[in-house]
Amino acid sequence: MRVEYDVLTGEKLRQSLKSAPAYIKLVNEAEGCSAGGVFTLHLLSEPSPTDVRVESPDFDFLVDRQEQILFDDVMRLQADETFPSYRLSSDSMLFSNHVVVKDKRPA
Repeated sequence: MRVEYDVLTGEKLRQSLKSAPAYIKLVNEAEGCSAGGVFTLHLLSEPSPTDVRVESPDFDFLVDRQEQILFDDVMRLQADETFPSYRLSSDSMLFSNHVVVKDKRPA
């Protein structure tokens, strides 16, 4: 699996990291949601034992191995220029137009 993104998306992701190292995990939050769930990006200090690395040019992306089947081999992340959210898509489908970042690192 690979995550591709453009220059604007890379800049916005760096801003979210706030110069602190982090893993970026693609998450499908399905609890209390509709059947499809809500896709989010979690900033983590370290991966969990069930996380697998996702290929990316500049960032350490992760996905839980049980959720890996939800995603295509090549995923695209595109920042919204005016809102603090991202679009997550692939060649075969649009996963979400409103993927938000949640910082889960200890304060």
